[in-house]
Amino acid sequence: MEVWGLSGEELAELREAVRARLAWDASVPDEELRRLIETELFRRERARRMTASERKAAVERLFHSFRGLDALQPLLEDPDITEIMINCHDEIYIERQGELQLSGIGFESPERLEDLIQSMVGRVNRMVNEASPIVDARLPDGSRIHVVLPPVALKGPTVTIRRFPVNPLGMKELIALGALTEEAAQLLQRLVFAKYNIFISGGTGSGKTTFLNALTEWIPAGERIVTIEDAAELQIRGVPNLVSLETRNANSEGKGRIGTRELIRASLRMRPNRIIVGEVRGPEALDMLQAMNTGHEGSLSTGHANSPKDMMSRLETMVLSGSDLPVQVVRKQMASAIDVIVHVSRFRDRSRRVTDICEVCGLEQDEVKLRPLFRFEEESEANGRVLGRLVKVDKLEDTRKLLFAGFREEAG
Repeated sequence: MEVWGLSGEELAELREAVRARLAWDASVPDEELRRLIETELFRRERARRMTASERKAAVERLFHSFRGLDALQPLLEDPDITEIMINCHDEIYIERQGELQLSGIGFESPERLEDLIQSMVGRVNRMVNEASPIVDARLPDGSRIHVVLPPVALKGPTVTIRRFPVNPLGMKELIALGALTEEAAQLLQRLVFAKYNIFISGGTGSGKTTFLNALTEWIPAGERIVTIEDAAELQIRGVPNLVSLETRNANSEGKGRIGTRELIRASLRMRPNRIIVGEVRGPEALDMLQAMNTGHEGSLSTGHANSPKDMMSRLETMVLSGSDLPVQVVRKQMASAIDVIVHVSRFRDRSRRVTDICEVCGLEQDEVKLRPLFRFEEESEANGRVLGRLVKVDKLEDTRKLLFAGFREEAG
């Protein structure tokens, strides 16, 4: 694969030549490093036939291979790119403003991509290799990274990077974007303040983490919060008494793994007012439900599902996968622990919106009963934009926490 007029072999050769000259001092200033790269580049006959813009791009690419993330650096510096999908070393797709497109950028070899992967995951004390070929990690800017290596990935090392804005969207911005109405936001604000346990469901890329982050802005500043995530993504601001926990993979000997279940149990000894679990995927759902049921009201979490009803079914399956509890006991735990489910969806016009807000109203005929409070009603479509509104369909039934928090008018 050619990179701005240079073949992969030439690019690798240039990198090694610069590295050899840096052997005596790897901490040279950035400008001196750029001069070294330019000097090495101009020693090549082919460089003299390159245009000024091609030479500049080649210098920047080599510079980023020493001081940044190589081919990924310009993509990570583009604020409009929200997702980077590396299918193999020379096939990189990006999502820009909700639209997928081929980037036109690639690595010179699978080995170079794998070297970069090891560097990225190593920064957060993660490990990925042939024996353990799948890992979640994060970049210094908070971006979430998911890696799959061969032999599991057939085309070569595969990387997916989910990027997050430096200044995450707050509830005001989400309202302005049409993600939900002012009326629905006011209800959620009171529910968060009054310590209702809220669960956010939705599909991949629907905006669950963004919405969870926005909800946390209504947590009173005087509370103690513990967050638990696979790869730290939440950017909670305004709560000074905050503890952030992150899971850890096993080491090369298969030891030392610390999962979500262990962190939830550890968090209970930290005297939290609320526990926030970034996402539940398995047996840890039981620990989360038990935490919600044992005095940690106002806790928040997210999970993958296509609807609020599907979310309850998935939670049931998660709990049963790690315990031998009777189904009815599990359902009773769920109905008792979770107060409200908020479902977010990504529409065909690439917009992300709240489509359902449901109250969990106990058991009815041995099934968890959901009462719709708000539901999105699609009206039409114009210029490729889905038109509709989140409509109120019922009032909250269990208002005890609202009354206790002082919201008498809303509770009545």
